[in-house]
Amino acid sequence: MKSFFTFLLSVFHLTALAQSNISGRIVDDKGKPVMGASVYLDNTLDGSSTDSFGVFKFTTTENGTQTLVATAVGYSNAGTTLKIAGDISDINLTLKNTAKTLEEVTITAGAFEASNDKDKTVLKPLDIVTTAGAQADVVRALETLPGTQKQGTQNGLFVRGGDASEAGFIIDGMVVQNAFFSGPPGVATRSRFGAFQFKGVSFSSGGYSARYGQALSSVLELSSLDLPERSTINLGANMAGVYASGSKLWKKSGGDVTAFYNNLSPFYGIVKTNFDFFDVPEGYGGSARYAFQPNKNRLVKATVSVNHFSSGIAVPNPGVPEQTIRYTLKNDNYNAQVSYKQTLKDKWIIYAAGAFSYNKDKSNFDTIGGGLIEQRSQGRLEAKYIVNTRLNILAGSDLQHFKVENNFAGFSRSIDERIVSGYAEAEWIPVYWLAFKPGLRYEHSLLLNKDNVAPRLSLAVKAGRNAQVSLATGIFYQLPDYLYLYTNKPFNQQFDFQKAIHYIVNYQFQKNDRTLRLEVYYKSYEHLLREYWTSDTADYDPNSFRSLEQNLVTGKFGINNSGYGYATGAELFWRDRKTIKNTDYWVSYSYIDTRRLYKNYLAEATPEFIATHNLNVVGKYWIERIQTQINATYSYASGRPFFNPSNPTFLGDLAPEYQSLSFTVNYLRSIGKWFTVIYAGIDNVTNHKNVFGYRYSADGKQRFPVVPALYRSYFVGINMSLSEFNKDEL
Repeated sequence: MKSFFTFLLSVFHLTALAQSNISGRIVDDKGKPVMGASVYLDNTLDGSSTDSFGVFKFTTTENGTQTLVATAVGYSNAGTTLKIAGDISDINLTLKNTAKTLEEVTITAGAFEASNDKDKTVLKPLDIVTTAGAQADVVRALETLPGTQKQGTQNGLFVRGGDASEAGFIIDGMVVQNAFFSGPPGVATRSRFGAFQFKGVSFSSGGYSARYGQALSSVLELSSLDLPERSTINLGANMAGVYASGSKLWKKSGGDVTAFYNNLSPFYGIVKTNFDFFDVPEGYGGSARYAFQPNKNRLVKATVSVNHFSSGIAVPNPGVPEQTIRYTLKNDNYNAQVSYKQTLKDKWIIYAAGAFSYNKDKSNFDTIGGGLIEQRSQGRLEAKYIVNTRLNILAGSDLQHFKVENNFAGFSRSIDERIVSGYAEAEWIPVYWLAFKPGLRYEHSLLLNKDNVAPRLSLAVKAGRNAQVSLATGIFYQLPDYLYLYTNKPFNQQFDFQKAIHYIVNYQFQKNDRTLRLEVYYKSYEHLLREYWTSDTADYDPNSFRSLEQNLVTGKFGINNSGYGYATGAELFWRDRKTIKNTDYWVSYSYIDTRRLYKNYLAEATPEFIATHNLNVVGKYWIERIQTQINATYSYASGRPFFNPSNPTFLGDLAPEYQSLSFTVNYLRSIGKWFTVIYAGIDNVTNHKNVFGYRYSADGKQRFPVVPALYRSYFVGINMSLSEFNKDEL
């Protein structure tokens, strides 16, 4: 819930501690406004960006003679000299289009870039937290976009036929070891990401940059905040707990601290759950962040976070669904990260980063104790050379070392892996209507003692003033699942990297705050890990927590890289912020056809986490007169396959369709000096009984529905901030 609290605190601006107000307008050489241009006083941190009318305004404590600079992608820089002795308004600057270079196309729910990763969706934090049904969770908000699958019982981001392990999570170039809060089997938990911890949230559903690897399907990139906008204090309380944060901005540095305490007793006191929470989830934690920016060419950032959670719940036994087990969990999670970025003579950009994470789960399945410890340390160093406005080259290397120690019922198993990688890619715009981005990535796995080389290529072609066609292809590698890496050394399994090849074609049209995106793709899977039997005793066990060691020692069972599969589909995305005043809505639809033979599948089949059809309709309406925003989301997914032991067709049965209608209302007002938001939400208003599949008893005579922890939920809270509300942020 922490990320939801932060939303409400961040929809305001602090009343300026202004000395001088600087304002004006930026236009292009045809007199049209330039939106998103950066305008700042040279060699200071004071500045802002232009709105849709090309207007900018900011405050500064500088005085005397200063240089005002304006920059924007696709335009040459412009500037003027100011003599600051008070407020200055009506500044007008013209940016010249640089030979009509291929422009970055950006929308608030998602941006699709011609000169960067072809298939990247960029979400603003407020897009995330004002999406009804997302509960301010970054991953749940992404599930309203094309290519993703709704999940109610599993953790993870499921993209274009990929399972949870195939999506990578990145913060400032560093891999996130534990992207979701720990939880019991069959119960989905929130991601650890608070929307307002980041200045950018970028989602690539395929064909991503050579900077990253170890993800067969997709990458979610998060860019942390730099300096805070201003000094402020935020307080919040709701049905799940309390929250407080404070930020401080100095001349060349700044930082913030946060603290929270969650206890879901009030929440579960009024909400009917599908499982017995005999120990209601409870947690506490905090974070601290510091940034130092001596000038606009250098930036140092450091972040640490600590949190602890505990819970107890009675859930169906993953191995014997007719039985219930009492599952208790205590989780401790620690993260630390530091990064350094410097620009040299406007030609070189140097970036270095390091991170360490530690996660410990102590659990009990009834009377059987277990524990899981995961550690990851990593570093990244890269350099980008800007040859000219049409060509730049990036090269770098990263090193990752992660360890996993798993203990259950006195039996221990572990993983100790080191991956060394190197990569290079270029962005080249030979003519204004054409852009290329070739890349190459190399990796070496110490555990597998294997190497891979992965070429990537994307390109974009302008298809008129407001449209473009983009293509991307590439090879992507990934280690086998932990379940199989545990067995690697004891049984001398000679595993290889799993492999996927992406082919993507995209058409995008954007004009007047309306965006249409159409995309088709094909993805082939090779060398997937597969369990096989050397006798006629093959059997399918849907329990993902099963142990393989007992089968391996019999000699009638083995594991190799003979698995394969494919995923192909078509997607539509339409967003309109123009037609109806104060209204923003989008519609996304995805169709997928996918089959695979991997893990312990008995035959090639559509995986149980796949819905062939997915539809999301998201709407947001701002009522000016009463300072209130109303948000609604409708989601639909066709039935997913499940294993019926009496059906000769493997995974041949389908669960019921998924449907959910959610609403949230945000009311804003001032209470004394505190700018306040009061919010309320209902998820799954119609209380639709969504079922994600069925599990069968050992004799196959009884079946048990796989359901989420909640069918319907309510949420109410209040947040207060010493920051002024700006309606344009919604």
